[in-house]
Amino acid sequence: MTLHEFKQSLSEDAPPQNLSIYLQALWYDAKSDWEKAHVLIQDVNDENAAWIHAYLHRKEGDIGNAGYWYRRAGKNRPDFSLNDEWEQISNALL
Repeated sequence: MTLHEFKQSLSEDAPPQNLSIYLQALWYDAKSDWEKAHVLIQDVNDENAAWIHAYLHRKEGDIGNAGYWYRRAGKNRPDFSLNDEWEQISNALL
C-alpha cells in the first residue's frame, strides 16, 4: 500500500483489512479519533509504537509526555507540522 492509497482509505468507515496495529492507530488518528488511536498503541512496547505514542501526545499538547515517548522511540521531537509528522510516520511504516 502506498501513502496515497492509505490516505484514500480515510474516506471509508473502517480501516483496510490487514493493517498493522501501527497503521490502524494512525488511520484512526487521521479520522479524528485520538482516543481510539491511543488505546490501540499505548500497550505496544517497541520503538514504532513509542514514535506514534509521542506523536499523539504532541498532538494532544502534552509536550512533556511526548518528549518521554520520543526518547523511548529514539527520535527527536520534530519542528515541523503534525500533518508532516503523520505522513513521515505513515510512510516509514507502510
